[in-house]
Amino acid sequence: MGRAVSLVARLRPQHVRTRLTLLYAAIFLAGGIVLLGLTFGLVSHSLGSTSSNGPQPRPTNALIKECKQRTATVGRGKGQSQIDAACKKAFEAGATQATNDQRTHTMQTLELWSVLGLVALTMASAGLGWVMAGRALRPVHNITEAARRASQEHLGERLHLAGPEDELKELADTFDAMLDRLDQSFAAQRMFVANASHELRTPLTTMRTAIDVTLAKPSRTPEQLEAMAEKVRRSIDRAEGTIEALLTLAASNQDVGSAEPLDLATAAEDALDALEGPVRAEGLRVDADLAEAEVAGSRALLERMVGNLIENAVRHNVANGWVRVRTGSVDERAFLEVANSGPLVPHDSVDALFEPFRRAESRMSSDGVGLGLSIVRSVGEAHNATLDARAGIDGGLVVTVTMPCRTNGATA
Repeated sequence: MGRAVSLVARLRPQHVRTRLTLLYAAIFLAGGIVLLGLTFGLVSHSLGSTSSNGPQPRPTNALIKECKQRTATVGRGKGQSQIDAACKKAFEAGATQATNDQRTHTMQTLELWSVLGLVALTMASAGLGWVMAGRALRPVHNITEAARRASQEHLGERLHLAGPEDELKELADTFDAMLDRLDQSFAAQRMFVANASHELRTPLTTMRTAIDVTLAKPSRTPEQLEAMAEKVRRSIDRAEGTIEALLTLAASNQDVGSAEPLDLATAAEDALDALEGPVRAEGLRVDADLAEAEVAGSRALLERMVGNLIENAVRHNVANGWVRVRTGSVDERAFLEVANSGPLVPHDSVDALFEPFRRAESRMSSDGVGLGLSIVRSVGEAHNATLDARAGIDGGLVVTVTMPCRTNGATA
C-alpha cells in the first residue's frame, strides 16, 4: 500500500501549471464524451425509427433485378397477385437490408470522425490550457522570484502588480505590504542594535578610562580611589538601566500573556510617590486629577508605561515647573494624560522622541538612556492603546494614552 502511494506521488505532476493543464484537458474530454454519448443516442434512435418521420426504405438496383427475375418466373404459370406478393417480399427484404447497411455505415462514420475530432480538440484544449495557466500563474511566479531574491540586504524591490482587483492582485499587494514591514523592521533593528551597542559601550568606556587614569598615577590617594569608584558606580547604574530598559522593550513586543486588572489612577499615584524626591528637589508643582480608569493587561508592563511617562515629565522639566497627571474613562475607554512644563520641543520632532535612543537636543544633557518613551509606545501597542503626543505651547509635552476599559476581567 505504501509503495503504491509513493508511486502515485512520484507520478503526480509537480508543477501547478501542468496539473491545471491536465485538469482542463480532462474536463474537456469528460464533457466531450458526454456530448458524444448523447449525440450517438439521438442519431441511433433517429436512424432506427420506423415512424413516418424516420428515413423511408428505398429500393436498390439488386432489389429491382431480383424482383424482375421473380416476376419472369412467376409470370410463366401463376397469377398477377402472386407476382405482386413476390415483388413486395423481395422489395421489403432488400429495403430493410439497405437501411441497415446505411445505418451501420452512418454510425461507423460518425463514430470515427467524432473520436478523431474529440482527440484533436482535447489536444488543442490542453495546449490552450497550458497557455492560459501560464498567463494566470505569471503573477505567482513574479511573487516567487521576488520572495527568492528578498533578504535582509535586498528588501527594496516591489511587485506593483497591475490589472484587475482580483485575488492575485490582492496577493501581490499583500506581499508588497509585507516587504514594506520587513524593510522597516530590519532598518529599525539595525538602528536599534547600533544605538544599543553605543549606549552600552559608553559606560564601559567611562569605567575603563576612570580605572586606567587612577591606576596610572604613581601615588594614588584614597580620595582619588573613592572618586574613581563613584564614576564606576554611576557607569554601572547607567549600563544596568540600559539593559533593564532593553529587556522591558523586548518584553513589550511579545504577547502580553494573561490579562490582569489594573487601575491607571493607582499606578499613577504610585509613580508620583516614587518620584517625590526628584519632584521636591526641582521644586515642581504636581497637579493630579486621578479618577478611576480600570484596564486589563500585563500589570508589570502597564505600571512601567505609567511610570515612564511620569518620570519623563519630571526629568525633562525646568526648575519650579509643573507636572499635570489626569486619569479617567470616557465611552468605555480609559485614558492617562501626562503634561509638563519644560524646554520647547519642535513639533516635527515629537514623533522621533518615541523612537529607541532618540532624544531632542534640549534633552541630550539628561542621564536617561533614551528608551523611556519608546517603551511607552511599545507597551501601548501591545495593549491596543492609542498614543497621542504634542508639544506644549510654552514648552514640554502633552502625552495622552487611551485604551479599552476592563470588561469582565479582560481587555476589549
